[in-house]
Amino acid sequence: MELHRRNVLGLGGLAALATLLPACASALPETDVTAAGFGENATGTVRLWCRAATVVGVRQTVDAFNASQDRVTVEVTPVLDGQYVTKLATAIRGGNVPDIVDIDDINSMLFIYRDSFTDLTPLVQQLGFADQLNPGQLRLAVRNDKNYGIPYIADNSAVFYNTELFEKVGLDPLEHTQDIDGMLEAARAIGDLGDGTYGWSVEGNSAGILGFVVQPHIWAADEPNIVGDVGAQKGAIEGNDAIRRTFDFYRTMWKEKLMPQANFSGDGSRWGADFRDGKVGMFPSNFSLAVLNATPEMQAKTGVVLLPGPDGGRATFAGGDNLCIPRGAPNASGAWEFAKFALDVPQQQNLPAGGYIPVRSDAATPEYREKFPLAVAPLDGIAGAYAPTTLAYNLLFNQQDSPWIAAFRRAVFDDDLDGALAQGQKDFDRILEQAQL
Repeated sequence: MELHRRNVLGLGGLAALATLLPACASALPETDVTAAGFGENATGTVRLWCRAATVVGVRQTVDAFNASQDRVTVEVTPVLDGQYVTKLATAIRGGNVPDIVDIDDINSMLFIYRDSFTDLTPLVQQLGFADQLNPGQLRLAVRNDKNYGIPYIADNSAVFYNTELFEKVGLDPLEHTQDIDGMLEAARAIGDLGDGTYGWSVEGNSAGILGFVVQPHIWAADEPNIVGDVGAQKGAIEGNDAIRRTFDFYRTMWKEKLMPQANFSGDGSRWGADFRDGKVGMFPSNFSLAVLNATPEMQAKTGVVLLPGPDGGRATFAGGDNLCIPRGAPNASGAWEFAKFALDVPQQQNLPAGGYIPVRSDAATPEYREKFPLAVAPLDGIAGAYAPTTLAYNLLFNQQDSPWIAAFRRAVFDDDLDGALAQGQKDFDRILEQAQL
């Protein structure tokens, strides 16, 4: 289970990578992926590292691949999320790398900018479905128009809602989840039902979760909170109307007690339990937390839309994993053969069984829609998937002392919106300046 998945990511990151990978990664040989027969009829063993949080989704694909042929065997090594960056950097520095890595997409850039991964551009161009891939995730694997990885599994944030509670208050959930004013009206009506029922619930003391579910409101308004290219980035916090209105939305819900008091200290350990118990009207989260662990009765009364901006629009966090082949991989050919298999539509369509969303928009066939109706919205809204391209994501958002959670808590729980935005701007600028190459 991945209850702490994002808030533990901050243990790794830029600082650890800079120490362990000064500039030696490019010393490892890069495989010639244009060689005749590359990625076809490979043999031997492929060592795959994945995040412990995603091992269920990864292993089901690996098992299917191993059962499909007898030339290549993929061996999976799960690595704790909080140790992933450090362990991979150590392996690269030691010259003993896995053949392929399933890596959190927001951490892909850390290694790409250290010249640690193989250039897969010719292979991606031959796939024939590159334009169907999740654009937000794909963007996190590209530098200087070269592709150093491919999306594999998606983990998107969305608003899951309880249709039974909406019916009780006589409101249309689709209409009232189009913007924050509509959601606030619905939250008030549902909160009035009493008996421990709340309009909204969020883990207010988990940095990673707040980055995952709050930022898309801003992106839906086409208001990035980081501007500029890597190397010359700044924060866009103070003066950002979408952030101000989103934080104010949360502040209002907190002041009017439309969220549980437990949200103040919620660290992710019970993320989604209140929604799955039928006590929450709207729940920003992902498919795994809202659906996979819910009872069939709760699933039957759950609906889902992507997160709206203050005045409409839709967006989702382009979370998930990319597959990348480290320079020096002993069996890069076998690794790419597995990657192609993992991206085939049958494997992609089965990802919701492990809690994840396909990365190919063409996986949303009628059969898929019928089998996984609550995993359709992220695919239909794949163009709205976004995550900032920056080397400082963990420092800005995932670490428990990050400026994003500090600004959120100051605005929402301390009722100091102006101070939160002003300090957030200073902290974002300071971290981004320090993180420049």
